[in-house]
Amino acid sequence: MNDNGLTVAIIPARGGSKGVPGKNLRRVGGVPLVARAVRAAASAVDLVVVSTDDAEIADVSRAAGARVIDRPAELAGDDASSESALLHVLDVLEADGLQASTVVFVQATSPFIPADGITEAVALIEGGTYDSVFSACETYGFLWRRDAGGAAVAINHDAAHRPRRQDREPHYLETGAFYAFDAVGFRRFRHRFFGLVGIVTVPEHTAIEIDDEHHLALAEALAAASGLRQDLGDLPRSGADPAKSSEIPPNSEEPAAAIPALALVTDFDGVHTDDTANVDEHGNESVRVSREDGMGVARLRRAGVPMLLLSTEQNPVVARRAEKLQVPVLHGVDDKASALAAWAAECGIRLEDIAYVGNDVNDLGPLGIVGWPVAVANAHPQVKAVARVILTRRGGEGAVREVAERMLAARV
Repeated sequence: MNDNGLTVAIIPARGGSKGVPGKNLRRVGGVPLVARAVRAAASAVDLVVVSTDDAEIADVSRAAGARVIDRPAELAGDDASSESALLHVLDVLEADGLQASTVVFVQATSPFIPADGITEAVALIEGGTYDSVFSACETYGFLWRRDAGGAAVAINHDAAHRPRRQDREPHYLETGAFYAFDAVGFRRFRHRFFGLVGIVTVPEHTAIEIDDEHHLALAEALAAASGLRQDLGDLPRSGADPAKSSEIPPNSEEPAAAIPALALVTDFDGVHTDDTANVDEHGNESVRVSREDGMGVARLRRAGVPMLLLSTEQNPVVARRAEKLQVPVLHGVDDKASALAAWAAECGIRLEDIAYVGNDVNDLGPLGIVGWPVAVANAHPQVKAVARVILTRRGGEGAVREVAERMLAARV
């Protein structure tokens, strides 16, 4: 914080995405994109704010350490500008008595945001060198365009003269990862570029932006191959090989990959059960569970693996099953992500070392904050979309046993 106010990073993260469903919650290097953005910005600013209209994004953002401000529907449509969301956040902060002096606009769709680049950008703004700056990578590429007739026309070079790279002046490609600017100037011009504009040069790989599934696959491959998941600090999982995928598709003939998590948290309905219930004439419910799952839990318990049953339902059958399994239970929980985070803190377990098994959309919050989000084979598509591991077994049909065996395999 400087004498004039706070340095605030703002991350607009809408829930709707046409190109990549649930884009801001998709994972690169095992971490949701919005969480990567929060963590990248946190070391360089006083406050990180996520502006969102989506409850799951809000849960993941809070768990990553951000303040969340609800984004109004009129500012969350396809035609709404990012600038409008930034201005709304500044208005809300000001109403709360918080004055921003420098704003860093961070885009969660850029998975490799360099924290040192943000630090440099803030210094350039707060030192008065520039009014606004943006991240860009150097390029020496020859750019062309097509004229009205479709013929090629050189843009940044003379086509008849091909100088060597070392003899050419570099151009700069805007990466979209972050922008920084003076808050007063931004309120006046209502645009990210104004006054004297500067460039913060960043590595070329930070130019990757997630606009489709191909970009997501490319980013994940780069994170695994180059260790870029470590950009966010101590994120590699214990025993994990970042070059190997842990996801085995249902019905695969390949051996299931190990899950090197240190603790297991599961939903109940749809994970320990097949998500159906029998109701008698008195309204009493009974459910179907798998004895295999009981054996898997017993093996984990004997191995000293911390476990928790976490359920939205307030139902005696959940408590009875937890008692039978000798596993702690939290049920009747509306905010499952917060409850999980509190349990982990109480037990001294890092969230990135936890496997969470879910099946439906009310599991998206906890799935988004753990290192090993796991979906049963018949999970909702949104759950599968954010999962790091998709099991071969369905809920109530040995899914928990499969997780147990894969966790134990990682200990060998």
